[in-house]
Amino acid sequence: MVLALIGESCTGKSEIADLLKIEIGASVYTGKDYLRLAGNESEAKKIFADLLIESQDSKNNLIYVISEKEQLGLLPEKAYRVVLKADLETIKQRFSKRMGGKMPPPVAGMLEKKHGMFDATEADLVLDTTSTKAEENHRKIVLETTKNKGEE
Repeated sequence: MVLALIGESCTGKSEIADLLKIEIGASVYTGKDYLRLAGNESEAKKIFADLLIESQDSKNNLIYVISEKEQLGLLPEKAYRVVLKADLETIKQRFSKRMGGKMPPPVAGMLEKKHGMFDATEADLVLDTTSTKAEENHRKIVLETTKNKGEE
């Protein structure tokens, strides 16, 4: 299974991926991690695309954490897509915490500009992480993906 966790910065993607990785025994790739698969970008992209296709039809689970729109194009058709979102103030608070409590104006502007960028993205599941913990969202994803596997 290929599970895509899609969302802006600080929506909980990585934390949920870490929990899922343990439970479903998955490999996790974040952003352009796939570049480590080969010496140049086009070759690495091809290898990663093949790996995604191979994983969607096998018992090997792969989680792809996506925070940029162009990365959506790498997903195979049967990938299970989860869009994670949070309100802008929550994202800013989480990001500020990452940066030691300070939010430079250019960073705040970047977060504002990108907010909502995945709202129109086709998804199998949409979770608002504004007021839910990673463990709760992880459990919802496990329940949904297990239910969908049973329907196939």
